[in-house]
Amino acid sequence: MRISMKAEKSFGAFTLSTDFVVSGDRLGIFGVSGSGKSTLVSMLAGLLEPDSGEILLDGDCLFSSAKRVNLRPEQRRIAMVFQQHCLFPHLSVKNNLLYGFKRCPAKHRTIDFDNLVEVLKLKDLLSRGVTNLSGGEKQRVALGRAILANPRLLLMDEPLSALDDSLRFQIIPYLKSVSELFGIPYLFISHSLVEMRLMADSVLVFENGRMVEQASSEQLARDRMGKSPVGYINLLELSAMSERDGMCAYRWQGGELLLSGSNRDTVNGLFELSSKDIILFKKHPEAISARNLLQCTVVGLFESGSKMGVELQCGEGKLVAEIVPEAARELQIAAGGVIHAACKASAFRRLAGNGKV
Repeated sequence: MRISMKAEKSFGAFTLSTDFVVSGDRLGIFGVSGSGKSTLVSMLAGLLEPDSGEILLDGDCLFSSAKRVNLRPEQRRIAMVFQQHCLFPHLSVKNNLLYGFKRCPAKHRTIDFDNLVEVLKLKDLLSRGVTNLSGGEKQRVALGRAILANPRLLLMDEPLSALDDSLRFQIIPYLKSVSELFGIPYLFISHSLVEMRLMADSVLVFENGRMVEQASSEQLARDRMGKSPVGYINLLELSAMSERDGMCAYRWQGGELLLSGSNRDTVNGLFELSSKDIILFKKHPEAISARNLLQCTVVGLFESGSKMGVELQCGEGKLVAEIVPEAARELQIAAGGVIHAACKASAFRRLAGNGKV
């Protein structure tokens, strides 16, 4: 997918001015509230007409003020998933799902209804009214309705922001899987850097109506580490939990990790660990209160604001620790060197997980 967008839209004192060309199937728009993200996607979808400019999707002109072209939303074949699910309350789950499908020209109907229902695990919900669904179920139905419209591009405008953390990170695998399975590229909009890293490869960063940066989601996280109050967030897939002396022992690519006993209801899951919560030692400490001590190889270092990021290879797992430059010099940290990384059992935070069966 290739999007070329050079357009402007003004609302009083605020003006969104876009001028970019981006390619890829997993794209992101990142920025704080009020930066112009929703205005951008509304113009792309045809819900909002730019004041001037041109918008191209895979070479097709969707809008051009010079050529007087402005395709209607249904002509663009772009589907949207909003922050609020926007389901039709008078229709059942099945009829909500079929709403876009029935309005899609037969030649574009390539997605099988039963297959999508299976992927999104909606079979048991088909006959229910949407007012009787949980927040996560409603968002899955909204996603299914958008996919069954058989779009060539899916726009997701902060689709997780109305959900609490436990639901947000349960929905993300569905968002990614439907795009991959049905071959639909997407543009994911969010102000959450963790969401962006899980959903997008290439990211456009907007501030005050202007694009200020284009980078990979990983590079974006590293660049912001030094200024972020939470540092760099390491995302770890942990599995096969077993209880040990009141704690939870998990398998990880880097070996075994011990987490606090409050996680005993999660067998497998996605956890976060801040770079700020990793302490580095040049030599193996004789005694330490932290329950996790890993021997790692330094892969590299990078600067981020006033901080230094240390890339660590721990077995098959990777971590990023955060230190000040003086500590890097005192510990003589350099690529290829061996370092010991410690973190408390309480430093891990569960994002999503599967409970005991």
